[in-house]
Amino acid sequence: MRADERIYTEGSIFRAVWRLGWPAVTSMFLETFLSITDAFWVGKLGAVEMASVTSSMFPIWTIFSLLAIIPAGVLAIISRAVGARETGEVSRAARQSLLWAVWTGLAVGLVGYFISPWVFGLMKTDASVSALGIDYLRIFFFGAVFFFVNDTFSGIFRAAGDPKAHLIGSMTAVLINFVLDPFLIFGIGPFPRWGTSGASLATIIAAGCGTLIYAVMVSRGRLGYPLRFRIRERVDLRLGWTILKIGFPPAISGVIFSVVYIFINRIVAGFGTVSIAALMIGHRMESLSYLTCFGISMAASTLVGQNLGAAKPDRAARSAWASAGIGMAVTTFIALIFLSFPRQLAMFFIQDEQVVAVAVDYLRILALSQMFMGVQIVLDGAFAGAGNTIPSMAVSIPGSIVRLPLAYYLCYIVGAGVNGVWWSLTISTWAKALVVVYWFSRGQWKKTGLIKT
Repeated sequence: MRADERIYTEGSIFRAVWRLGWPAVTSMFLETFLSITDAFWVGKLGAVEMASVTSSMFPIWTIFSLLAIIPAGVLAIISRAVGARETGEVSRAARQSLLWAVWTGLAVGLVGYFISPWVFGLMKTDASVSALGIDYLRIFFFGAVFFFVNDTFSGIFRAAGDPKAHLIGSMTAVLINFVLDPFLIFGIGPFPRWGTSGASLATIIAAGCGTLIYAVMVSRGRLGYPLRFRIRERVDLRLGWTILKIGFPPAISGVIFSVVYIFINRIVAGFGTVSIAALMIGHRMESLSYLTCFGISMAASTLVGQNLGAAKPDRAARSAWASAGIGMAVTTFIALIFLSFPRQLAMFFIQDEQVVAVAVDYLRILALSQMFMGVQIVLDGAFAGAGNTIPSMAVSIPGSIVRLPLAYYLCYIVGAGVNGVWWSLTISTWAKALVVVYWFSRGQWKKTGLIKT
């Protein structure tokens, strides 16, 4: 497609959501499959190994939350420039965002490598779980820069109206991880048996290959806009500040969300390693709906940004609500699967009957929140496309923090046991979704203007 054919400021909104959404959703499913693949193979090693990877997921979520700083800001800036047909601004913002991604990724990886033992000490997991988890986490941090660059490339292509590029990058990473996992985890053939560390190494190698694929697509002109780095190109601090102001709210929201889950993991750990393993299963299954809706939210972000850039705020609003409706339909379907086949889903990961029993309760309670979660995620994406990310942060942070006292109250005061944790997650999701819907419906985001860069 030519660059002008990727501008969605006219025509059918549902067709636009479909064209932007299905590659993004497919990419999210592939990324979900990547994490499920890791969990599937690690689950063959035992409950301790699974618990170590599960515990590692919470600090990793923190890193993925930080990833949102650059792509969120870039998508808002570039999509508006695309809608306004400002080719030079598209190219400049894309180059600068990649520079910021490289430096940020290297810094985060360095810090994360050294604080990994402290993170596990904070969660107070068993010594055997901590030892394996620290190794897993350090390998991940060593390659964190690839994730920053890949997410930025993805944001650039999505803002330009080409989500299929993200699909190609994701497919490459998933296929490579799928092939490498059993070899590096179990030491098949000439490879050493690295156990859980092998799963982390396979993920990093796959991410690096994804970065290479993005670079090849750009070099072949797929972006539709020139992206030639100049010799000794300097980081633009003014543009970086604009990106930071747009991307910081969703990033800090994600960080708080992840930190809260570290303490949630600590509460769950009080009920034993079996409950931690069940927590992992629930997260893996919820990622099916979470990442699907996140893919739809990408379409909403692009449509809102491009239409605001083209001075069509009403069409931007219709695009957001149409995307939210699709997200609601998808999550309702997934919730029905959780309610109908919880035992079968749990046994896909592990055969331990104690873990399965806890996971079944988790999946059933989790099902009740899926529709609400879907609407919230999509509208958060619409807010991001408008460059107005404060409302999402204002809802997300208190909505995440309240989970801790609520979980403690339900677990120990009410006496619900570990199910109290699952209920705290569901109840808080209901509240967050209702507030986001109300805030978005007020329409103040239509008047938000990006700071000049």
